[in-house]
Amino acid sequence: MTTLEKGITANGTGYGGKTWNILGQVYFPKAVTDSTFAFETNSDPGQFVPVHIHPTQDEFILVQEGTLDLKLDGKWVKAHAGDLVRMPRGIPHGYFNKSDKPCRALFWVSPMQKLEALFNQLHNLTDPAEVVRISALHEVDFLPPEAND
Repeated sequence: MTTLEKGITANGTGYGGKTWNILGQVYFPKAVTDSTFAFETNSDPGQFVPVHIHPTQDEFILVQEGTLDLKLDGKWVKAHAGDLVRMPRGIPHGYFNKSDKPCRALFWVSPMQKLEALFNQLHNLTDPAEVVRISALHEVDFLPPEAND
């Protein structure tokens, strides 16, 4: 069991000094426990995570800078700095930086399940098909590409 340690994870750093590069996006873990997993993303214009489902986790996004376009349960919505996105388990969702500016957001999932292990395995992979395959083994199921339209 992983318990929450007191302290601060500084801006621009990851918990324990860890950083992940997942298909060109930089992720910083901020808090890692069995009950929750928080991470910061930095998405440049044009970067995205395709529509997928977490069957065993609720997920949240707090947009800190910029704007995210989200496909949330089949509908397009926008989240701006300060907005909180709520994505219950089992709801298809994907996020896209369709703007001309970078976007920074804090994500967290509850419970953690296999997400930290997934990010460890995805770090520095460059083959999207392999990312999809490994994700399915960690309770993250990507939908067919047409779900992103």
